[in-house]
Amino acid sequence: MKNRISFYVVCGLIALGIFGIVSTFISDPAGFLKSLAVIIVVGVILFLIFRRFYQPNPERKEQRAFVKAAKRSKKRYQHREPGISQKSNSSSISSIKKRKPKKKQSSTHLTVIDGKKGKKKNRASF
Repeated sequence: MKNRISFYVVCGLIALGIFGIVSTFISDPAGFLKSLAVIIVVGVILFLIFRRFYQPNPERKEQRAFVKAAKRSKKRYQHREPGISQKSNSSSISSIKKRKPKKKQSSTHLTVIDGKKGKKKNRASF
């Protein structure tokens, strides 16, 4: 029952809007066109502002990826011991033994999609 009432209310509002637009166009066409032009100009300006600031930009994505990689690199180099130098092989071997085992890195988000290169199409020979 509520759906029918809301449907009639929405239809009535649309009908009143159409009646208002038509009566304004009949009584004052120049004013109607002027107000329509103002509405269009404001809409275009808002659209351009929205597109400029809120649309994802590839440069921003690359910048975020660079900052993320820089943080990882900085974090990796901060955990190294400052006293160990790799001047000789014996010190590098001992440094490898002293290092903690690395944590398993997160897997990439790439998947392999099997193609159909090896399969031949069944074509009727004429």
